Amino acid sequence: QLHLVESGGDLVQPGGTLRLSCGVSGSTLSNYAIAWFRQAPGKEREWVACNTRSGGGFDHANSVKGRFRISRDNAKNTAYLQMNSLKPDDTAIYYCAARLEPNDACYSVAREYDYWGQGTQVTVSS
Repeated sequence: QLHLVESGGDLVQPGGTLRLSCGVSGSTLSNYAIAWFRQAPGKEREWVACNTRSGGGFDHANSVKGRFRISRDNAKNTAYLQMNSLKPDDTAIYYCAARLEPNDACYSVAREYDYWGQGTQVTVSS
């Protein structure tokens, strides 16, 4: 059973930066596609970014493109979300998700992912 734990969420001022981490245990990260989603109060869960099992492929939502960057270190069994130029609209609980994936692919749809972390709160406010 794969276990995911997010960390790194915090209160940050607009324009600030954060790096979220997703620690994986129970299996080898290199077998899984990883995605980050977020959910703000009163809003539906939103896909943010995804990253293929090799780390060589990735995609980001238009709302974060150019500001956020997903990455991973398979040797450390950890995935990351680097967030720059944060805006108040980025305030949400951020979740990482994993999917056992034989191909070097990732997906932007939540139902494609079988394993989820508990989330970490990001608040962007002055």
